[in-house]
Amino acid sequence: MPKVAQLETRESRRKSAGIFAVVVLATALTSEMVAVKAIASPAVQTAEQLELQKVGEARLKFLFWSVYDSRLYTPSGGYSDGERPLKLEIEYLLDIKADALLERTLMEWGNMGREHPRQDQWREQLADIWTDIESGDVLSLELDSANRSTFRRNGEFLGRIEDPEFGQEFVDIWLSEDCTRPEIRESLLGKSAG
Repeated sequence: MPKVAQLETRESRRKSAGIFAVVVLATALTSEMVAVKAIASPAVQTAEQLELQKVGEARLKFLFWSVYDSRLYTPSGGYSDGERPLKLEIEYLLDIKADALLERTLMEWGNMGREHPRQDQWREQLADIWTDIESGDVLSLELDSANRSTFRRNGEFLGRIEDPEFGQEFVDIWLSEDCTRPEIRESLLGKSAG
């Protein structure tokens, strides 16, 4: 092999080795940064990962009809404002259209005097997430420790709302002191027979 070709081959091997070393170094640094990030940021606890205990339950009745049974769960089996993670389950005893469910949610916020600047955005997200409900279906909301909201229907994932302010506003329909059905709140919080 001519000397010029040998020099070009050695030079290309050196360049290849240099590129390889840079790739290995970059990979090692990236892995190290991922490991540091994993250690630095606390793990988000979800309701699904933890064994939750029932705090209380309540039944909503309207005239002669039973509309739904609701149940609240937390890790401790008790509830204080802002406690996370939590799960609110609503087992419907009637068929309900998704649109009617959405309108009722907005009506409850209105009756409570709640006007959040992102309510219209939340309405659009809920319209994309919720489906029509049949009698016996269980719609659940799980709030994780980062306050993200996950909706499930009969245990199957429907969708998530990342906005941390949405979850509290939603559970406040049942759990806040200014809710429209204080007897439901009392039962869900385990303060009265429900």
